[in-house]
Amino acid sequence: MTAPITAASLALDGGVLAAEDAAPEVAFVPSRGFWGHVGHRLVRDPVAMAAGAMILIVVLIALFAPWITPMDPYKGSMLRRLRHVGDATYWLGSDELGRDMISRLMLGSRLSLFIGVTPVLIAFVIGSGIGILAGYVGGWTNTILMRTIDVFFAFPSVLLAIALSGALGAGIFNSIVSLTCVFVPQIARVAESVTTGIRRRDYIDAAKLSGASALTIMRVQVLGNVVGPIFVYATSLISVSMILASGLSFLGLGVRPPEPEWGLMLNTLRTAIYVNPVVAALPGVCIFVVSIAFNLFSDGLRAAMEIRQ
Repeated sequence: MTAPITAASLALDGGVLAAEDAAPEVAFVPSRGFWGHVGHRLVRDPVAMAAGAMILIVVLIALFAPWITPMDPYKGSMLRRLRHVGDATYWLGSDELGRDMISRLMLGSRLSLFIGVTPVLIAFVIGSGIGILAGYVGGWTNTILMRTIDVFFAFPSVLLAIALSGALGAGIFNSIVSLTCVFVPQIARVAESVTTGIRRRDYIDAAKLSGASALTIMRVQVLGNVVGPIFVYATSLISVSMILASGLSFLGLGVRPPEPEWGLMLNTLRTAIYVNPVVAALPGVCIFVVSIAFNLFSDGLRAAMEIRQ
């Protein structure tokens, strides 16, 4: 019969094995958590960081625009209209009414960002709720909600936004409502797909066996695991929302004059494209740069979260 092995019986070549030799020290490394690892990978992506810096600069300009604009963005002079870029007084030239372009571009970033971001945020909340409910409950609830959502996919986003804005009328509020209706189905479809993929996981079954209600499971277990992919997808829609909002303003269905907004500025400067094409293209350049920045940052965030389509 083999004797039990004890600490006193451990010997190597006649010497007692020290306790510290038997259990070497292991350095404790605290875990960053999921979002900590996402942030760590994100800051190591130079493209995403450059895009994030560009977005931050535009947001700061939009917040402090009324106090940092070099000139009054509403005051014009017909004697100084369509000045060229590099003018001693108007650094980025002047528009068709002699108003300072750099001041109007800075102040116009407020409405452009507001109309571009707000519909996506509202659609993120509404679409996530619809998608999570349909994906978790399933059955007839899923069929009714998703078939209703599919009706909106029968229309291209641009035509749907124009049709809704035309029916509601021009204005900032109506533009936000129409763009929200465009993005809710898209986010709801993603939320439903992700929720359907996790509703049979073991931790969901464990929560059901513990007696948790369906609302509690959707709020705690489901929402915590699907909000990341939905949020990443929603950030990619901001650039689309800004382009659609600018398009509505360009068509006269969004912001009304004399408020500065990049899409509206493109519309008012379209007659000056043959006289001063550089100044006429500046609002379009701003829309392009900010849209690309949101797209690149969204791609970097998706890569940091290791989301696979």
